[in-house]
Amino acid sequence: MTDLQPLSGRRIAEGHEFHIRVYYEDTDFSGVVYHANYLKYFERSRTEFLRLVGIHHSDLKALPEPLAFAVSHIDVRFHRPARIDDLLRVITHTVAVRGALFVLRQRAWCNGHLLAEATIEIVCINLDNRPRRLPKAMSQCIAACVPDSGEAAKNDTMP
Repeated sequence: MTDLQPLSGRRIAEGHEFHIRVYYEDTDFSGVVYHANYLKYFERSRTEFLRLVGIHHSDLKALPEPLAFAVSHIDVRFHRPARIDDLLRVITHTVAVRGALFVLRQRAWCNGHLLAEATIEIVCINLDNRPRRLPKAMSQCIAACVPDSGEAAKNDTMP
């Protein structure tokens, strides 16, 4: 088995850290990252966050009752633009886990500046799109990434 940590980011006190480089294809005609691409960046970071805590999408589908994750709500606020060649630092942490739902907070940073932030509600569903309680082991893995109150406050003002 290969070590996924370099590709999947790393655990830090604030949660999970993942780096993404901005490419030409990510920008619009004005040279800044097109707003919808932040959703892609957050998705990549969420996927790697889950992978790093031991939850793989392929494993969900292999369960006796196959499961999947679906975004049920996302709230995004944009603060500053990213530009070509920028190296973004996406921080993800767990806000809440209950039943079939978990809530993540994600922030994209570049050179100490907050670019965009999102709160995402994700529901565990079966293949008929019906909500299903998160398996206990998965719930515990996701819940383990709740930063303590000091780290969460620091995450709000991270340089």
